[in-house]
Amino acid sequence: MNPRLVRRAFLTLKKDARMARLIKRYGKPDFKKGKSAYPALISAIIYQQLSGKAAATIYKRFCTIYGTKLPTPHAVLTTPLLKLRKAGLSGQKAAYLKDLSKKFLDGTIDPKHFKEMTDESIREHLMRVKGVGRWTADMFLMFTLHRMDVFPSGDLGIQKGMQKVCKLSSLPSPKKIERLSEIWAPYRTIASWYLWRLADELAG
Repeated sequence: MNPRLVRRAFLTLKKDARMARLIKRYGKPDFKKGKSAYPALISAIIYQQLSGKAAATIYKRFCTIYGTKLPTPHAVLTTPLLKLRKAGLSGQKAAYLKDLSKKFLDGTIDPKHFKEMTDESIREHLMRVKGVGRWTADMFLMFTLHRMDVFPSGDLGIQKGMQKVCKLSSLPSPKKIERLSEIWAPYRTIASWYLWRLADELAG
């Protein structure tokens, strides 16, 4: 992520005393260089609805199928389903990876145009793939493309972090979260990182 943009984000976010406290507590966000589109989406699908540890184990087994190189769409598409299942993937996720690979090969998903596309256009583009919903698309926008104003309001960690920050008696709805988050625009990707850190701390 561009350091200049991150510094600019801090100046905006610190205007809110609640976010300023989180920045002081957790330091700078560690947004690593994003993977290219295809492996990033492979990873996002594998990690869906799993704990980090379980997903990492399955992802490692999946990569082992293809040796030291990242698999190509053609390699995944031609891998027998049974072999993908033996790596720990559910039948459903194996089918999602096959569909992702097919759509990369036939041009349905074309990363070359992402730079000139809006966040919402990219979401709609990615959601043509089976198993890729708004949450997965948002993770791609945040951690692969490093778009600065993405706010996954349906994410449980974001909801828990927002509940704590805003001292709410119950988990807020996605609609309420969207409204409350407007104070952090156009840097809500950075704000989300701090809410996740807070949620992790609350979980112990």
